[in-house]
Amino acid sequence: MSADEDYVYDEESGEWMPASELAAKQAATENVEVRDAVGNLLQDGDQVTLVKDLNVKGAGQTLKQGTLIKSIRLTGDAQEIDCKYPGIKGLVLRAEFVKKR
Repeated sequence: MSADEDYVYDEESGEWMPASELAAKQAATENVEVRDAVGNLLQDGDQVTLVKDLNVKGAGQTLKQGTLIKSIRLTGDAQEIDCKYPGIKGLVLRAEFVKKR
């Protein structure tokens, strides 16, 4: 680490850190493997179906087993995926409750 290195703000940790350190941290996060309920490797853009009924907090509705979720996005967490579903904003599901189509 040199004295003239640029520092950037890491929103996840709330700390300022050298740009090279943040880049290394992000690269490590991108290599996280996310697997569904039966062990299939998930990737951005995959379609998944629910393996059980899930009550959605704050939305006042239940997503039924077999519901198709299109175009998921990995969050960098080994167990969480971002999903889009009509009528529910900011839906995040745990990978253990979905199966790749």
